[in-house]
Amino acid sequence: MQADSVISRATVYDPGMPGGRPPKSSRSAFGQRLYNARQQMGYSQTQMAELLGVSQPSYADWERSTTALRPEHFSRLATVLNVSVDYLLGHGKELQRGAGPVGKTRRVFEQVSGLSRSQQQHIVRVVEDLIAAQRLQRPKAA
Repeated sequence: MQADSVISRATVYDPGMPGGRPPKSSRSAFGQRLYNARQQMGYSQTQMAELLGVSQPSYADWERSTTALRPEHFSRLATVLNVSVDYLLGHGKELQRGAGPVGKTRRVFEQVSGLSRSQQQHIVRVVEDLIAAQRLQRPKAA
């Protein structure tokens, strides 16, 4: 006798799903700004740690709890996250989402812009086909 699966095969992985374990406490204001900027750029905590030259657990602490940072970390964070140090310190404007793609999608399409015209056209056709297929799969609202 074979066991039945309790997981629906129709379930599709959603890359927008949050990863990791839920936090035990709320983030500090600085940690929330850091988290928002990282999400906007599409970086994981591991990628951020590599870019900053720190360990992933150290970086995670910066987002989760009140932590003293070295001055050079602020300038490096601002550069990597494409924000001002004032924003990180809470003195600047909140992040504004632009009209175009953000995060990893934006970085990938920036790389696509460096390809030849014919390669770009091929990628556009593939993306358009994926979007059309996704629209066909969505249930229509009544």
